[in-house]
Amino acid sequence: MFGRRGSLLLTEIMGVALAAIRANALRSFLTTLGIIIGVGAVITMVSLGEGASRQIQTQIEGMGTNVLSIQPARGRMMGGIASGAARLYADDAVALRDQSNGLLKVAPETSSRLQVTYLRWNDNLEVFGTWPEWFEINNMRLAHGRLFDFGENQGRRRVAVLGSEVPVNLGGTPPELLMGRTIQVRGISFEVIGILEEKGSATPFMNPDNRVYVPLNTALYRVMGGRDFLGGISVQVPGTALMDLAYSEIDRILRRQHQILPGQPADFQIRNFSDLLATFQETQQTFAFLLAGIAAVSLLVGGIGIMNIMLVSVTERTREIGVRKAMGATRLNILFQFLIESLALCLLGGALGVAAGWGGAALVAWQGGMPTAVAMEAVIIALGFSAAIGLFFGIWPARRAAKLDPIVALRYE
Repeated sequence: MFGRRGSLLLTEIMGVALAAIRANALRSFLTTLGIIIGVGAVITMVSLGEGASRQIQTQIEGMGTNVLSIQPARGRMMGGIASGAARLYADDAVALRDQSNGLLKVAPETSSRLQVTYLRWNDNLEVFGTWPEWFEINNMRLAHGRLFDFGENQGRRRVAVLGSEVPVNLGGTPPELLMGRTIQVRGISFEVIGILEEKGSATPFMNPDNRVYVPLNTALYRVMGGRDFLGGISVQVPGTALMDLAYSEIDRILRRQHQILPGQPADFQIRNFSDLLATFQETQQTFAFLLAGIAAVSLLVGGIGIMNIMLVSVTERTREIGVRKAMGATRLNILFQFLIESLALCLLGGALGVAAGWGGAALVAWQGGMPTAVAMEAVIIALGFSAAIGLFFGIWPARRAAKLDPIVALRYE
């Protein structure tokens, strides 16, 4: 494209530009520090967001888009006065199961954080009461033992199924050794009958692996002090094609249970996990735009620093520019030299920033146990934006150098 002579000239210009950077290595590094910090911080934050996003998305998809979550409505307005939270009861779950013509697979749920003890070890864990169907609805699988059955729920038996992390929190006891042993939940003895496989969670506050699962009636009437209301009800529909029918069935049955007249607002909410996934993806997109804005500001500040140091460089090397022009260098040659120098500084800063961000993400994952995932799109965008910053903020110093009069430049001291 350039021809042999043009290629040799371009190689020479690049060599001169890189030599100037090497000659002032410390100053060049300090100049790019703003870009390194900006890109590194953004890569780390994006990797944290991406890691959490992938894990939550996997969890929601693992539950299936044919799963509905029924929650009590909160803060209803009655006569202009905000009432307390509405409530769902075990009878509501029974009605949904028995009156839906086999359309729904139902699992009521309630939970509370309680003290769990095994021998001399104890921890504050989430105790989760539900029906046996909950494990199938949420794709939970056994690693050891068995699940409790409906008879044990009706009999309020003191049996427990542990999440995969619970044995670790109770003294690091091997899971197989906990089978058949007794743990204490708020001072009440429970026999461990099963331990689940790891499910994974992006949030420690809603971690299915760090729960003690007990029969619903046992939780309500033995553990939680006679509490009779639920935290929610999970419902699985045979297929997504039946979702609309399931919505209408649930609405009809619960309105009858709660004696809500047609036209009145319901005291419950029905949520689809696929809708939750779409909402989460929209939130992640907004978060990505916010990070992009932070990155733009960081790189803008770094670009101003690049332009400042390039202007200083032009002033310092005025005599060198005069010599090069006297030896036949054109304005375009000088322009390219300083543009390449500016571009190289920004790309170097971007590359070091990506490396720092990658290392920061790995450190957070290692020390904090948080899921991270460095997206290649973020790396490419960061490097591309760094190059654009180098070109944009390098144009003015490069033009200033290219316009210098060679005679004036040779006389410069």
